[in-house]
Amino acid sequence: MTTLYDFSAPRADGAEESLSAYAGKVALLVNTASECGYTRQYAGLQELQDYFAGQDFVVLGFPCNQFGGQEPGAEAEIVSFCQARFGVSFPLFAKVEVNGDGAHPLWRWLTQADSERPHPIKWNFTKFLVDARGRVVKRYEPAVEPHELVDDIKALLAR
Repeated sequence: MTTLYDFSAPRADGAEESLSAYAGKVALLVNTASECGYTRQYAGLQELQDYFAGQDFVVLGFPCNQFGGQEPGAEAEIVSFCQARFGVSFPLFAKVEVNGDGAHPLWRWLTQADSERPHPIKWNFTKFLVDARGRVVKRYEPAVEPHELVDDIKALLAR
């Protein structure tokens, strides 16, 4: 069975990171964009990271420019924007494609792992909640605000 830990992805600084580094943690993977109507969700994602600080939880941000060209900047610009505007301290990865032939293997897996609703990503800030064993538990569409995930995250942390 494939899990989150079977993948790697380049961090925003270009260093390749094995996602096995997050083994044993509940993870929230999000495709992000800096010029989107949902960009304000960066604040909510950081609030989740802060709220669950010291617990086995992490937000992982994956900038994507596939939707309306809303992430045009280079990785360094994205990181600077996220830190300055929203105080983002959770890991940010290099820009990825989440749909189509060029989709990063991780995102192909994420969209197929949700057997209830396997379909392409519709827009920026689609979220995938992954349990501590690296399995996709739930997918949230962009309009779902980060604070709405607190109970689901708590339930996974209690397992």
